[in-house]
Amino acid sequence: MVWKHNGRTIPTGKAWVSDTGTKYPKQWGNLTDAEKKSAGLVWENDPVVETFDMRFYDAKDVEKKLDDVNAVDSDGKAIIDPTTGKQAVSLGLKSIWIAKTKTTTNSLLQKTDWEITRKAEKGTAIASATSTYRDKVRTACDTIETKINNCSNLNAFKALFDVPVDSDGNPTGNAPIYDFPDEA
Repeated sequence: MVWKHNGRTIPTGKAWVSDTGTKYPKQWGNLTDAEKKSAGLVWENDPVVETFDMRFYDAKDVEKKLDDVNAVDSDGKAIIDPTTGKQAVSLGLKSIWIAKTKTTTNSLLQKTDWEITRKAEKGTAIASATSTYRDKVRTACDTIETKINNCSNLNAFKALFDVPVDSDGNPTGNAPIYDFPDEA
């Protein structure tokens, strides 16, 4: 949002000279809107920036792909991965979020891995709460992956990010995509 004079932005708090040679002091911002307009100033609003959710869209109204697709160049020719010699693949949202889910699962399990290592090395029993928690984490991972894979369109996928709420709008749990158990 700025005042302009014949296309020139007039900085607030700085003196300026109009195209006709009229000098205005640095306090020109104290003028009324009518006085500014009579000096040849025109108010210009900031451009409207279209926003979109980058989790689901590459640009406004350009949905990201749910499934993996073979990568091609602008001529439609296969892009070959120099490392494998095979056609490159652009990962879809399903593959990306399954990988993120596995990373979260790994992170949650790592916190109790020391108990598993101690059991293997020393034969020390694993606390039942730890075993139960680890089973719940693995089950949650499987459930989330199944929900991701069952999405047939972007709206179904986006719904995985919706937090369930009660009739008053209060959260009642986690969004399905993040529905892991609380730590033991």
